[in-house]
Amino acid sequence: MTQDVTYSSYLDLDRILAAQHPSSDAHDEMLFIIVHQASELWLKLCLHELFAARDCIVEDRLRPSFKMLARVARAQGQLIQSWDVLSTMTPHDYSTIRPHLGGSSGFQSAQYRMMEFLLGGRNPDMITMHEATPEVAADLRAEMERKSIYAEVVALLARRGFAIPDAVLDRDVGAAWEHSSEVEAAWAEIYRSPKEHWDLYELAEKLVDLEYHFQRWRFGHLKTVERIIGFKRGTGGTPGVPYLAGVLKAAFFPELLSVRTAI
Repeated sequence: MTQDVTYSSYLDLDRILAAQHPSSDAHDEMLFIIVHQASELWLKLCLHELFAARDCIVEDRLRPSFKMLARVARAQGQLIQSWDVLSTMTPHDYSTIRPHLGGSSGFQSAQYRMMEFLLGGRNPDMITMHEATPEVAADLRAEMERKSIYAEVVALLARRGFAIPDAVLDRDVGAAWEHSSEVEAAWAEIYRSPKEHWDLYELAEKLVDLEYHFQRWRFGHLKTVERIIGFKRGTGGTPGVPYLAGVLKAAFFPELLSVRTAI
C-alpha cells in the first residue's frame, strides 16, 4: 500500500548506499566511486530524455522535445560539475587507488557510448569493448541501425520543405555524420528568418546547447585527467590526455557550427 512507502524504500536507498565497495583502505576511493556512480545516474536520465525527444522529433511534435532537451543540458551541467569534485584528488591520492582499478575505465561506460551514438558520434569499433556483456553490445548495435537525433532532425527539415538531397537522407545511419553544404544552407535560411521557422530555430539552439555542454564535459575530463595523472596512459589502455584532446575536435552537429560563419 502507498502509505507504507517511505523515502528510503521509494528511492531504494538501501541498495544505492550499499553499492560502494572500496578495494583499498585509501581515503579517496569513496570519492572516486561515488563521483562515477552519480555520473552514471545522470547519464541514465540523459538517455531517458534523449530517446523520448527523438520520438517527438520523428512525430514533428517539437514543443515537448524542447523541455526534454533543455533538461539534458541541465543534467550535463551536473556531469560537468562532477569534475570539480573529482579534481580535489591529488596525484598521490590517485596513486593509492590506481593499482586497484585494474583495466577498468570510464572509457568503458556503455551509457556514455549510447549517448554518443544517440547524438550521432558513431563508431562501430567502440562496441567491441562491450561484447563481454551481450545485451549491452546488442543495444548499442541496435542504436547504430537507427537514425541519430540529428539525422532525424535533418529528415524533419526535408519534410518541412527544405532542399535536403537524397544522398544525405539515405546515408548510412551507422556512419559518422559528414558535413553537408545543403544542410548548412537549410540552417542558414532558418537562422536568417527565425520568425518564419521559430520551432526549428529553437530546436537548433537546443542542439547547440547539447553540443556545447558535451564539449565542456569533455574539456573538464581532459583537464581533470591532466591535473591528476599528467600524460600517463589511461587505465583502459587509451593514450590519456592526447586521446581526450583528439575527441574535443569531433562535432555532433557540424552544420550548426559552420552556419554561424555563413550567416
